[in-house]
Formats: sequence, structure tokens, C-alpha cells
Amino acid sequence: MKIRKAVIPAAGIGSRLLPLTKATPKEMLPVGDKPVIEHTVRELVASGITDITIVVSSGKSLIQDHFRPNPALVAQLRADGKSAYADAVEEVGELSREGHITYLDQHGPYGNGTPVLNAARHLGDEPMLVLWPDDVFVAEVPRAQQLITAYESTGCPVLALLPMSPGESQRYGVPVVREDLDDGLLRISGLMEKPKPEDAPSAFAAIGGYVVTPGIIDELRIQTENWYTHQTGEVYLTDAINNYAAEHAVYGQVIQGRWYDTGNPADYLVAQFASALAHPDYGPLLRQLVDEN
Repeated sequence: MKIRKAVIPAAGIGSRLLPLTKATPKEMLPVGDKPVIEHTVRELVASGITDITIVVSSGKSLIQDHFRPNPALVAQLRADGKSAYADAVEEVGELSREGHITYLDQHGPYGNGTPVLNAARHLGDEPMLVLWPDDVFVAEVPRAQQLITAYESTGCPVLALLPMSPGESQRYGVPVVREDLDDGLLRISGLMEKPKPEDAPSAFAAIGGYVVTPGIIDELRIQTENWYTHQTGEVYLTDAINNYAAEHAVYGQVIQGRWYDTGNPADYLVAQFASALAHPDYGPLLRQLVDEN
């Protein structure tokens, strides 16, 4: 079944970036000349996704305001002779139409599996992409398209993977690799969360990006039902994937490209700096500043 739908969980409070995120959603912090969530939306639209659900919580209205078309502002800018600005504002509003962006309030237990289950009830019984809104990928072929291609060749859930050095294993979920199928496609049997380097089952890290199938959604439903019975723990997408992988095929796709995580201050600054360096106008200015200091 062709993947047409995607979920962006955007209900988190951005605690690692406080107080920066006290009033501004972390998804709206700029990377280059775009808020970080716009990079994710553009990636999905470029990969042929036509239905994007952004799962939000209170205090996230700026996300909707950003993508909402604003004909009055566009008209004012054109009347003032600021056509380039008008085009830029109009293009952002067009993303909402191309990606058919809808918004869904999050409800249910804590954990990153909850927004996925919330959206699944809205999107129906189809495979879908799940991308986090604080990741930026720079790649010739969008990460989302690479995941879609892997799904089309397997018909199974797919996780985005990147190579890692052994010392990084305690930061990530590390896949247990059963078979290397070439071209970066790996058959996996589950994830080990943040293992010590000596315990890491492979040299890959699971980073933001999933193709989620109805079987994974069923596992999330079971987790959620158990949570309402016992009221303990959280509902995690990783747990659902591990439970599903115990009896079904799951794959990982090693992504070709550069990943920037903006979820903590140091990585956010790296993403900002890298984006600015790559800009044709800003890059030379920054290099000059570095040389002078």
C-alpha cells in the first residue's frame, strides 16, 4: 500500500531547551531561515506525502499560525513592492495545502507512542510515516523518501538508522541486526535502549524516522489499554516495535545524509551553525568571523 500519510508529534514541552521554550514552542525555533518543523514538513511534501497530521498540545498555536495562509499579509507586501517577501510568505501557506496539514490535540498517557496512536485513529488503517519535529536532515534524497523506498521493497515497518561510533551507544536505541540486505537495508529483530558500548548489538543508531504499519498500531493499543488498567509507566513507540518484531519482520534503513538534532542546546547550536555555513550569503560572513577570532 502506498504511503500517503505522516504524523509529526509536536506536543512536547521542550524541557531540555528551557527557558528558551517557555513561551515559544521548540518546533518554532529557527534553523537557518525556517522554523525547525518547517524543515520536516518540507521533507514530507518533497517525498510525496499528501496528508500530514501534526499532534499538538496547548501553547502550540504558533505552529498553526505559521503554516496558515495569510492572503492579507501577502497583498500588503505586494502593495509595498516587497514581492520576494510576499512570495516567501505565500509559499509557506502553500505547504499547508500541498501537505493537507491538519492538527490534532494529544490525549492519553505520557510517552511518544501516544501521539502516534492518536493520529492513527484519525488516519485509518494505512502505513504512515512518523517524523519528529526537532530533526533536520540534509540529504540529496529526503530521508522520508528513503524510508518510503525501503517500505515499498519490504512491505514491513522500517526504522531510520545511522552509523555510530561505539562511544555513542548510550545515547540511542541500537538495533539488533539479523541480516544485511545491501544498500543499507537491514533486517532487525528489535532495539536495545541506550546500551553500554560493550553491550551494543550493532554499530547503528535508531534516529528519528519510522514507517509504522497497522501491526505497530495494534501494539500501541495494547500498551495503552494496559496503562489505563495499571496507570504506570509510559507508552513508547520503541516498545511497540520491539513487541511486534518478536514475531514479525522489521527493517532498518541506513539513511544517506547528514542529521542535525535540535532537541538540546549544544546540538541546536550545531544545527544553526551548519545551516548558516551552508547559506550562500551567510556562510562567508560566518567564516570571516571565525577567521577573525
